[in-house]
Amino acid sequence: MKRIYLDHSATTPIKPEVLQEMLPYLTEKFGNASSVHSFGREARIAIDKAREQVAKALGAEPREIYFTSCATESDNIALKGVAYANKNKGNHIITTNIEHHAIEHTAKYLEQNGFDVTFLPVDDKGLVTADQVANAITDKTILVSIMFANNEIGTIMPITEISKVCKEKDVIFHTDAVQAVGNLPIDVKMLCIDMLSLSGHKFYGPKGVGVLYVKKGTKFEGLQHGGDHEFGKRAGTENVAGIVGLGKAIELANANIGIYVAKLKRMRDKLIEGVLEKIPNTILNGHPEKRLPGNANFCFENVDGQSLLVNLDMKGIAASSGSACSAGSIEPSHVLLAIGLSSDIANGSLRITLGDDNSEEDIDYVLKVLPEIIEKLREASPLYAEIKNNKTFV
Repeated sequence: MKRIYLDHSATTPIKPEVLQEMLPYLTEKFGNASSVHSFGREARIAIDKAREQVAKALGAEPREIYFTSCATESDNIALKGVAYANKNKGNHIITTNIEHHAIEHTAKYLEQNGFDVTFLPVDDKGLVTADQVANAITDKTILVSIMFANNEIGTIMPITEISKVCKEKDVIFHTDAVQAVGNLPIDVKMLCIDMLSLSGHKFYGPKGVGVLYVKKGTKFEGLQHGGDHEFGKRAGTENVAGIVGLGKAIELANANIGIYVAKLKRMRDKLIEGVLEKIPNTILNGHPEKRLPGNANFCFENVDGQSLLVNLDMKGIAASSGSACSAGSIEPSHVLLAIGLSSDIANGSLRITLGDDNSEEDIDYVLKVLPEIIEKLREASPLYAEIKNNKTFV
């Protein structure tokens, strides 16, 4: 049976070039980067090279790149680290109501520990405005954290305008750019970003390694104590092979981003147009233009999302209903509820996220199989049968 992977926002496969770069540091070059002997120096040189690769891709300086275990850790350091380090200045943090749980749950934790958090609402396309941010900032605001692009519906936020407001108000600006890196060109200096989180496995690198970019001079505390690793801000023996893989992956992603984005957009637009044309009572979630190049998120009325995923998997198609970090939850997506969808409709969601390994033939196959599955699931729904009998279904 044909197998098609359409869940690249959850994770991507490691590129062969990335794996080849990593292998020596899993075998003969196994040294601890803190050791002074030749084995240790080999590891340290590899980490330094990866730090330079990441910095170049982001328009940053190597000294501003901190390696972590994943973007969730990076997000935790960004929010808690800034909050604790700047609590004498203020206790107010601003974010949105559609952030990844790594931001949402960390913000709620800080709320329970003496900090005041504003969760800005988004519109029906998932956008928050710079004016909303400006109006929410007070003399106690120390941090604004707004994602670069949403992991479920793909909406790209107006980061340039938001960061400008934060700079004018002298407030630290952090962005969770997990879905954006590798899909959009990013220059942290041009965009006036103070802190940025990313994760290697979202752009064909390994799992278990992430980055927190911190602009020089930004005041924050490290959360993990022990040794003096990562400039004294993140103690722990470095994942050398993972760091090497991330460095190579972001270098490759940055070098080929124009071709990659154009390919994904062509397939995405064909998919969206085909689904909306072939399947009635379908909602496209997210902004129609300001969205990630490989993201297509739909809600199908009178369809159970989990049943839809199972049926797609039986046809060899791997997709999702939303964030992989929420898999198994029976609750509807907080993102879909935030953009105004009812629980019933939100439970019929499907997120398809394309990648480098996909082709036009994959899209054709989805457009052949998906309408059949939707029709089958709707026919099994008593509500659908009632609507059809009343001839109100169009």
